[in-house]
Amino acid sequence: MGQVIRRLQDIGIRPQDYLGFPLADLGGWDDQPRFPAAPFGHREEEEDERDPNMSSGFPDLSQLPPELGLEVLRHLDATDLCLASCVWSHLANDELLWQSLCRSCWGSVTIYSRGRPEDFTYKQLFMALDEASLTFNTDPFQGIEYLTSRGILGDQPIEIARFLHTTKRLWPNKKLEFLQRRQDVLERLVQLQNFQNQFLPNALRKFFKEVSAPQERGNTLTIMLENFSQRFCACNPGLGLSKDAVFVLCFSLIMLSVDLCSPHVKNKMSKREFIKNTCRAVSELSGDLAGHMYDNIYLAGHVAPKDFS
Repeated sequence: MGQVIRRLQDIGIRPQDYLGFPLADLGGWDDQPRFPAAPFGHREEEEDERDPNMSSGFPDLSQLPPELGLEVLRHLDATDLCLASCVWSHLANDELLWQSLCRSCWGSVTIYSRGRPEDFTYKQLFMALDEASLTFNTDPFQGIEYLTSRGILGDQPIEIARFLHTTKRLWPNKKLEFLQRRQDVLERLVQLQNFQNQFLPNALRKFFKEVSAPQERGNTLTIMLENFSQRFCACNPGLGLSKDAVFVLCFSLIMLSVDLCSPHVKNKMSKREFIKNTCRAVSELSGDLAGHMYDNIYLAGHVAPKDFS
């Protein structure tokens, strides 16, 4: 603390003007030597020369033009904005501020485009969405029920899929837990993905970053990869690979990821072996493309980090 205050004084700032109490109250630090004190009369002259119109603290936002005050508050998060509302209630409770916060955290919620009650406020909506997200990360089904029962989120698969796709605060493993029992939502969620002009291993990483890959190779993984393969082909019609070919390649890339990235596998698959085996399974795949896929896994790592290992 003493170093900070010394630095402020070195550049001509008086910390006591901002702290609201004497420096002597900081546990006796003010008694420690800092730098040679100026003569008494000289210090008085410096204080007299200070501009009387200069503010010695944070400016009162209510005295600023409204658009400038809102621009300052726009950089606060929800917690700080609630604290600011204790001082600048009119500005900090502005609907545009809270609407911006809601949309930045929850990109698609049904109530945005639905008729709202007269007493509706975006601040209340933020609190409800925040509570629902916390609940979802504990029990995803209760989290969705919390929103649908209050009319915030529609119960249709596409509405839930949009919510999952655009919400930043939901854990990928909890999304997987929910989608394992709601395959109708899974299908809509995959359709919202954009894999255009993406290399297949990179597209798989992007997908498994949004929804965690299953820990076991079972029916859920098969359904996920079937939907992924269909969407990947739809986004890249000129790829020259069929849906079934992409499906087989996805499993090959997962198996290669385990082989190259797992410390338990001692004898790693060579690039030549991968090209030979993959081109045998997928006849329309070229050796060069298979080689590039091997290089991607070798250099960039697992397509589904922390899974299948």
